[in-house]
Amino acid sequence: MAVDQETLKQLVDSVARFVRERLVPLEDQVASEDAVPRDVVDEMAALGLFGLSIPQAYGGLGLSMSEEVQVAFQLGQTSPAFRSLIGTNNGIGSHGLIMDGTEEQKQRYLPRLARGEIIGCFALTEPGSGSDAASLRTSARRKGDGYVLNGTKRFITNAPQAGLFTVFARTDADKPGADGISAFLVEAGAPGLSLGQPDRKMGQQGAHTSDVIFDDCQVPVEALLGAREGIGFKTAMKVLDRGRIHIAAVCVAVAERLIRDSLHYAAQRQQFGRPIAEFQLVQAMLADSKAEAYATRCMVEETARRRDAGENVTIEASCCKMYASEMVGRVADRAVQIHGGAGYMTDYGIERFYRDVRLFRIYEGTTQIQQLVIARNMLKEIS
Repeated sequence: MAVDQETLKQLVDSVARFVRERLVPLEDQVASEDAVPRDVVDEMAALGLFGLSIPQAYGGLGLSMSEEVQVAFQLGQTSPAFRSLIGTNNGIGSHGLIMDGTEEQKQRYLPRLARGEIIGCFALTEPGSGSDAASLRTSARRKGDGYVLNGTKRFITNAPQAGLFTVFARTDADKPGADGISAFLVEAGAPGLSLGQPDRKMGQQGAHTSDVIFDDCQVPVEALLGAREGIGFKTAMKVLDRGRIHIAAVCVAVAERLIRDSLHYAAQRQQFGRPIAEFQLVQAMLADSKAEAYATRCMVEETARRRDAGENVTIEASCCKMYASEMVGRVADRAVQIHGGAGYMTDYGIERFYRDVRLFRIYEGTTQIQQLVIARNMLKEIS
């Protein structure tokens, strides 16, 4: 374990209290204003939330995967926008650097990411390549003592706030697929880098995405992640393995929040002279949701434990992400049904979560991509 059990308990309790007392009361405001208040961002930084999984040597808390999911189980029990803001610094926006960066690159960026001074993001998806990431077309051409990037990235989480972009681009046009892809650390303000307008989304207001555009964007040779060409796609896949476990933990947290809200509502709402919680068909929806959320929590904790033990968990991480994201969608649907007409109204926040959780089945690999990853790796194991 990265920290002792007493320290972990204090951290988890502090995050739970922060979520309950500070973030939950702000959910409606964040949804209506499409922004997390600046003072809340500062409080999250003071709690160390931007550096949960960044190694202690670089100013983070250095949590193991098992410890990180325990924090995610708490942090996810409020609007996903709050978790999304710190999520890239702890996941896809930093772990490529942690896993494959040079020591100089780590020293330059990780302490600032851990403190929340800069926001990191992961620029992989393009207008013509999402699930098929190996077909990306953004190019990086060597020129003198640097590279020139051209292309457009799409739906990039935290791009409007980002100070550091991990950008995946093709450095070798003669190598098709994954082999010709490299990763670059591009700072905001680099010549030739611009952003599109923030996207208008179905849900998750307060969490921002936009296009990231490279028009003869010039970066120094030191920007090449790991100082090696051709490893970018492998880096991306390693990062996504960890990210999928984290997202699965967040899905568990949202499901547990919705179950709790649904249970309280059902115990208070009366029809036919008694609480609707006494009706067996309502009880069945509550029980199904509880069982599925509990099963997913166990799956996430076991996969995190195996990853910490050094096992290859590519299959298990995809199982977690696939099952958890589908599970929370079912739980959200039942929550709307249990609340009835109230669940369709904005006053209770249930319809907001219903829209918010739909994204979990899409980003960091759609459900269908997870199915392919699982099946293909199963076949590899027997060949």
